[in-house]
Amino acid sequence: IFFFDCALVFTIPHIKTCLFPTGDTSTCHVNVTQPRYKEAGESAHTVTLTCTFSALGCSSSEPQALWFRFFTNRHEDLCTPECRDVQKFKVHISPKNVSLQISSLTTNDSAVYFCGIAFSDSSSPRSKQMGGGTMLVKTGAEKHSTESLTSMIIALSLLLLYSIVIFTILILHKKISSGRKIFQAIAQELQKQRYAEHCQQPDHLEDDTVYQNR
Repeated sequence: IFFFDCALVFTIPHIKTCLFPTGDTSTCHVNVTQPRYKEAGESAHTVTLTCTFSALGCSSSEPQALWFRFFTNRHEDLCTPECRDVQKFKVHISPKNVSLQISSLTTNDSAVYFCGIAFSDSSSPRSKQMGGGTMLVKTGAEKHSTESLTSMIIALSLLLLYSIVIFTILILHKKISSGRKIFQAIAQELQKQRYAEHCQQPDHLEDDTVYQNR
């Protein structure tokens, strides 16, 4: 919180909200508490984030409730205090609690949500405090995508394994066929050689007979 001549600035990293004091309640002390984690299942279309606060020495006027959300590399001002999208975000305030209702919930709403409470009629530095933030995680769709991706990987792995087996069988078949052809060619060549030797054998016998008669 920073002091200026005209206002008090309610701030967290990258966010500054100027609130003009209307009174002098210098002893106002606000404490804000938020749950650390909130999970919304696949079937959830609406979620409510809660924020509790205590106010000591503050006026009886209703405080301002501010909501912000932080993503990995950016932030959004949701309600400061008016909500920028009244169809999606609604703020409910009770004497000790503030809630943010988020409708049309999607995985894009997964973020860290910060709740701020400010008594704008107080000049006390502690009259404007921010909670520790609630991490909202929209599950179900991610799990479904993960399961689909896992099933796809398994199917592709089985298909690859099947392709490798078929390819190996084809290669072996070609090698066996090639080996049979080579064996047949060798067998035919041996048969030709034996036939040629058989055809030449009578001539040798005749030559031997003539020689003996002489």
